Amino acid sequence: MYAYMLMALIFVLGYLCIALEHPLKIDKAASAILTAVICWTVLVLGAESILPALAEGASHEVTTELRHHLGEISEILFFLMGAMTIVELIDAHEGFKVITDRIRTNKRIHLLWMVGFITFFLSAALDNLTTTIVMVSLLRKLIKDKHERWFFLGIVVVAANAGGAWSPIGDVTTTMLWIGNQITASGIVAQLFIPSLVCLLVPLLAVSLTMKGEFERPLVKPTKEERRDPTTAFERNLVFILGIGALVFVPVFKTVTHLPPYMGILFGLGILWVVTEVLHRGKNEEDKHPLSVVGVLRKIDTTSVLFFLGILLAVSSLATAGHLTQVATALKDSLGNVYAINIAIGLLSSVVDNVPLVAGAMKMYPLISPDTLAVAGGDSGWLGNFVVNGTFWEMLAYCAGTGGSCLIIGSAAGVAAMGMEKINFIWYLKKISWLALIGYLAGAATYIGIATLA
Repeated sequence: MYAYMLMALIFVLGYLCIALEHPLKIDKAASAILTAVICWTVLVLGAESILPALAEGASHEVTTELRHHLGEISEILFFLMGAMTIVELIDAHEGFKVITDRIRTNKRIHLLWMVGFITFFLSAALDNLTTTIVMVSLLRKLIKDKHERWFFLGIVVVAANAGGAWSPIGDVTTTMLWIGNQITASGIVAQLFIPSLVCLLVPLLAVSLTMKGEFERPLVKPTKEERRDPTTAFERNLVFILGIGALVFVPVFKTVTHLPPYMGILFGLGILWVVTEVLHRGKNEEDKHPLSVVGVLRKIDTTSVLFFLGILLAVSSLATAGHLTQVATALKDSLGNVYAINIAIGLLSSVVDNVPLVAGAMKMYPLISPDTLAVAGGDSGWLGNFVVNGTFWEMLAYCAGTGGSCLIIGSAAGVAAMGMEKINFIWYLKKISWLALIGYLAGAATYIGIATLA
């Protein structure tokens, strides 16, 4: 019993260290990895008391469970690394200029809607974090005033999280559910597109009632010597089309071959790798290296990958020990229905990271097979929410993806915008949080309405 309680205490302390990353000045990846290792160590040393049903074979069973969980986690990590590499390769070729060079308007209201919809659809094809980084770069070129740029970036955070929620590759948490087979690509697009769109439209309409006038563009200083373009227009467009195509092709690859998504993303990366090697083989090493996969691999956010590894391993230790089953039962007894549970998880994700929340939910509520449902009897109504494309999983993807917009620290997109533009936490709370909240609740109500009528 003491070992069981100690595991929960270690996890909570680790979680606090992750949440207080900036005041403590300790990277959250370090806290996550230490938490994971210590939790599994306590579990294996106290296996006989924590898992008494396994008796003498408990330690061996814990090691087997660790290998099983690590296999599932590796699928997510390899997928993320492949997707990050493809996006960095597009960026190295300045492929995103295809989008940024086409915005000509000076009117605030026009730019608001353009930025909102570009971000919404781009984050579905890339992911919300990458899209936010692209949009920060774009808005720096368009808007001179810092606070006005902050406001548009607040809308970018809301739009990026809304766009990421309805796509299997748009948000880490949706990707986790897709790889875990809780949802299918076609199912999540069909069921969450309208709620996610409502989540964006409500804030845009609210702002449109008062926003007027034009914005001031920053002055472009003429230079005597223009910077040499690293790529030609043909190379830029080719890599952009192939890169986006590789990302969008992943769900198709999984449907046709039934292989895991990371195989699809690695296939796309392999194609791009060969194409860029052939494309730049005539260039000297100095020009070729930054445009190659080998060159962009150094730009991959390895820290984030290690953070996901640590936090997912830590959560899986609690799943093995039985903590998450206990929490799942408590949520069912106190909140009563899947809608309330998911709305609560979504709001909580604005305070703490949504990755461990979704990982915890996936372990708390096992995926129910049709055979299990058939013999469930009186409990089949509740269990029916947890089948593939069940109500719980679909709404979890929406709530965990969009709820984080309510605070700037509640999503990867928000943290990226905050870090790059030094957006003030309190400023975001006053200006953007209420917009994000009404959008989140409106989208949740839309999903509930559609699910009830279906």
